[in-house]
Amino acid sequence: MAMKREYGQEQPYIPAGIFKIRLPFIHYRWEISECLQAIFMCATCLGAIPTLQSVMGVSYDVAWSMVIINGFFYSIHALLGDPVVPGWITPSIPLTTAFLTMYEEGAVRNQHLIALQLEVGLIFLIMGITGLAQKVIDWIPASLKAGILLGAGIAAIAGEFVEGGRFNLYPITVGVGALVSYFLLFSALFKKWMFRHKWAKFLGNFGMLPAILIAVAIGPLSGELPAPILELGSVFKIPNFAAIIEEISPLGPTGWPGISTYVACLPTAFSIYIIAFGDFVSAKALIEEGGEARPDEKVDFNANRSNLCSAIRNLVQCVIAPYVNMCGPLWAAVTASVAERYKKGREEMDSIFSGVGTFRWMTFICVACVPIANFVQPILPAALSLTLLVQGYVCGRIAVDEMKTDEDKGIACVVATILYLKGSAWGLAVGIILYILVCLGGEEKKK
Repeated sequence: MAMKREYGQEQPYIPAGIFKIRLPFIHYRWEISECLQAIFMCATCLGAIPTLQSVMGVSYDVAWSMVIINGFFYSIHALLGDPVVPGWITPSIPLTTAFLTMYEEGAVRNQHLIALQLEVGLIFLIMGITGLAQKVIDWIPASLKAGILLGAGIAAIAGEFVEGGRFNLYPITVGVGALVSYFLLFSALFKKWMFRHKWAKFLGNFGMLPAILIAVAIGPLSGELPAPILELGSVFKIPNFAAIIEEISPLGPTGWPGISTYVACLPTAFSIYIIAFGDFVSAKALIEEGGEARPDEKVDFNANRSNLCSAIRNLVQCVIAPYVNMCGPLWAAVTASVAERYKKGREEMDSIFSGVGTFRWMTFICVACVPIANFVQPILPAALSLTLLVQGYVCGRIAVDEMKTDEDKGIACVVATILYLKGSAWGLAVGIILYILVCLGGEEKKK
């Protein structure tokens, strides 16, 4: 039986410095809705397999093993007190892929991935330890926040519709699934139905799950995807650590990168962190929105803690399972889904931690469960596409909320466009210059 909290207080935890340790079933209850969502949403986590195979040249067995390891480390955030569903640094995947494919496949490319993820982890660590992360989020101008978020949203959506994008490959499956996701998560009409009809309330409790199930059905019917097959046999897969070390880890034949490799990776590492910074802004906004609707729980979102959790994941994984997708602070689509159900009240979701914690522990179990992994394998591309399209919507909505003045709106549009077309470093640099030229001194005028 999970420990109970008093009205308006924090969910019970074990204090550990900046961290607040919470264990499932002890410090928060297990949520059935998030548990069921995780069974099919794990398809998105498994979507990293083809990326790892194509970019790093590892075998399917090694790629799957790496996904399982990554799945375990997702649970660190809820465990240590970060009230979000963590994920990849998704918008940075095209940037990371383009950078890595500049180098010959094999040891050289592996070393660049190791160096890149190590540097990203160190940036997270420095920002968290020094306390700069929380200060930067509080200090950064609204125009830059909005521009980064809007640019990330545009990149997420545009990537699905460009030539060779998943929408062009699976238009019916992705198109219908995306529309269903938007309707169930964000529609004002559906929210009214949830107050009036039990069936709508039941359906709404499962977030993106109905859309994933529809994709499972539409994919084979339209001929765009093969039908899932349930194969019974072994229950759980144990990660093949020996093969990972042999093929990609710095502990094996690949070895550790040299100084020149670390130097070559620095600009890309900073760009990846700039992109990840948008996730901290999104996370803070989503948690604050939920807090306004739920005065019964005090939720402590701390960007420094979130940076440290992301640092731990990247620093450990660059050694035992270097990951192209990187380890980011937020899975925006699912965090938004959990937050929407959280807003409905304590009877629906006791604590934000019961939602995010249940989801992440269950996805870890599911990616390691052989029958589930084999069953959802055919819909991996569609599930990843739906996640990115929902993430783009969420980023855009929060970006618009951040814009308070006409200057914010103009600068945000410019930053978002440049970020999408020229990369995050260019977008941020232009945004800072525009803010100085357009907005500096405006605060005094308002006073």
